[in-house]
Amino acid sequence: MIRLKYHGALPLAREFGERLGDAVLPRCDAQTLLVPVPLAPARLAARGFNQAWELARVAARRVQRPASARWLRRERTTTAQRGLTRDARQRNLRDAFVASDRVQGHRIVLIDDVMTTGATCHAAAQALKRAGATYVLAAVVLRTPTSE
Repeated sequence: MIRLKYHGALPLAREFGERLGDAVLPRCDAQTLLVPVPLAPARLAARGFNQAWELARVAARRVQRPASARWLRRERTTTAQRGLTRDARQRNLRDAFVASDRVQGHRIVLIDDVMTTGATCHAAAQALKRAGATYVLAAVVLRTPTSE
């Protein structure tokens, strides 16, 4: 994942995305949409790609459901989560995301690369539910152990 995220090894997104797709397929139905966790605009510009979107595109093909990076956006730039405590992560992400009305009435598979405390997925899921999503399932490639 480090090679994909920080070194631009985009071919790795295919393998990881296919595995995510296989994992979520049993939970997908006709109302399911795949939504990647968005990066802050500055991070996206610096990196040149959003690894969550790269994963979501592949997973969406695998499960034959639509995906879009436009259905969830960052409302404000946040401090990088790396190194923050659980509480600091939650405060950092409060009201950070806004979802499109397009998700209303749909089941959402929220795609991200790594989960540590779950703060990012939780904040994104809240935004999706406020926009009318009926159900949000987080699907991540890696789950890191927490030190708390």
